[in-house]
Amino acid sequence: MKGSKQHQLQQRGCKALCCSCRLSVSSSEEAESSSASDRFPSVSSLAHAMVQERLDQMIREKMEARHAERRRQQSREGTKFVVMVAMERSSCDPREDFRESMTEMITANRLQDAKDLRSLLNYYISMNSDEYHTLILEVFHEVCTNLFLSCKCHW
Repeated sequence: MKGSKQHQLQQRGCKALCCSCRLSVSSSEEAESSSASDRFPSVSSLAHAMVQERLDQMIREKMEARHAERRRQQSREGTKFVVMVAMERSSCDPREDFRESMTEMITANRLQDAKDLRSLLNYYISMNSDEYHTLILEVFHEVCTNLFLSCKCHW
């Protein structure tokens, strides 16, 4: 009985891979499949290429995230917080008082970026009356010229 059942499965062409019934491949089919593999890459090489591409993409994304984080850190590090306290003061020589104050603020806080210097100038302008604005602009120009053109060795 066992022999006849096995014979019937072989005749029908068992589709399961669990039995001993296997279909043989003829030489003409082998020739076709080998020429097909020459024209088309195998599934395993396609899978390998897809995995490799995905790994490359993941590496690029990781590097881009690191660069973005570094830029955020640099921008945070580059931001200076300078606390300034305005004091009302009467002066016999406002030019000299502004000069001393600006020089002290720039050197004590190591200001040298244009953005930081502009903020300092805007602070002096906003905290003083209109009658001193021209004087502030003149003194600011003098202080910056003296500090940054003649004393580059200090920075």
